[in-house]
Amino acid sequence: MKALIIAAGNGERINHITDGKPKPLLDVLGLTLIERAILSAKKAGINEFVIVLGYKGRAIKKYLGSGEKHNVKIEYVYNREWKKENGVSVLKAEKAVGETFVLLMSDHIFDYRILQNLIKKSRSKCILCVDRSPDAYIDMEDATKVRTDGKKIIDIGKDIKKYDAVDCGIFLLNKEIFKAIKESVKRGETSLSAAVKILAKNNKIEVFDIKNLFWLDVDTKKDYVQAKKLLLKNLIKQTDGPVSRHINRKVSTALTKLFLKTNTSPDTISLISLFLSVISCYFFILGNYFSVILGGIMAQLSSIIDGCDGEVARLKFKETKSGAFFDAVLDRYADTLIIFGMVYGFWTLTGNLLVWIAGFFALSGTLINSYTSDKYKAEFCKPFVSRKMPVGRDARCFIIMIGAFLNQVFYTIVLLSIFTHIENLRRVGFVKLKNLNPGGIKKKI
Repeated sequence: MKALIIAAGNGERINHITDGKPKPLLDVLGLTLIERAILSAKKAGINEFVIVLGYKGRAIKKYLGSGEKHNVKIEYVYNREWKKENGVSVLKAEKAVGETFVLLMSDHIFDYRILQNLIKKSRSKCILCVDRSPDAYIDMEDATKVRTDGKKIIDIGKDIKKYDAVDCGIFLLNKEIFKAIKESVKRGETSLSAAVKILAKNNKIEVFDIKNLFWLDVDTKKDYVQAKKLLLKNLIKQTDGPVSRHINRKVSTALTKLFLKTNTSPDTISLISLFLSVISCYFFILGNYFSVILGGIMAQLSSIIDGCDGEVARLKFKETKSGAFFDAVLDRYADTLIIFGMVYGFWTLTGNLLVWIAGFFALSGTLINSYTSDKYKAEFCKPFVSRKMPVGRDARCFIIMIGAFLNQVFYTIVLLSIFTHIENLRRVGFVKLKNLNPGGIKKKI
């Protein structure tokens, strides 16, 4: 299946911040708007694209090329009548798309799962994605409203008074759309909405509710600012513990914006995080109070930076299994270094051999904590989400920093030992009590 992307308009309401570039090439956190549309579609399983160009189309074609940069195939269609409404741009691509295709707008950002869910639907009719509960950031004055009756479209347009949904600008279409556009053009109407009305009248289109997934039409500077906020907010993961969610992410997202400006790769950021752990280890080994504080700060900073590699990867669609594996391995080395530094520094300062025993349990608990998390995800195809007592790496590093400020290295190690092993036992107990099989399915007794 191909995706048709409309990129013909001049985006006059946002031209003052595009620095002379066409709107689809506006950079949003390391990627242009049109790249975000392409890569979101690619993540949903689409690899062939038809892009309709118009205003400054050559600049867009020069930037994207054949699509090789993103490992996709791109074909271009020119619309010399780009000043007309978007229905004309869709019509220009009639010969370039297949029997069924996805239609996207080059200035929309959206959760790839919208498209992923959409292409699973039956293709007997055209489908329009709608949002029945639009967020406050959606400009309702400019939005295309839709009035529905179940899946049926009763009316659509920017100025309709009664509506219960908003057009998201994402479609699953077939050849019927071109017949409808030609009919609407004969009537003097060149908008896509006019063609949708014709399809709706003939019962050849239905709606698909995107539910709580995000999307945004970037038309103004306000939308542009909101788009960046939305993408950063979407970096929060289901598995984030309270430390990550309320502390680390606030700092890491700010750092991520800096990393994006320097085009630093996720793997490089992972190495920076490991290097900070090495520094933390060194300061803990020195043993004096001031060095211990610095060691705690470096451990926490390492944890924060450790979130940046994943954020950059997700924002730039560079998530890979090899990258995740590389990061996980470095994290285990980082954990080992920090705990070893704490144990060795306290031992050299006090000569207390008990710290080695506590250190063994802290390190084994930490490593098994990470192992059980990864093993659960591998076996049951979903992350282990703990709301009662989340003891992830973010929480462990935060505990280490607090312990360092309190100058209680030994008791911090003991606390890590207790918390990590209790959490590990709880996870094992959860799996056994729930009688889970691989895939997350309960065994039948």
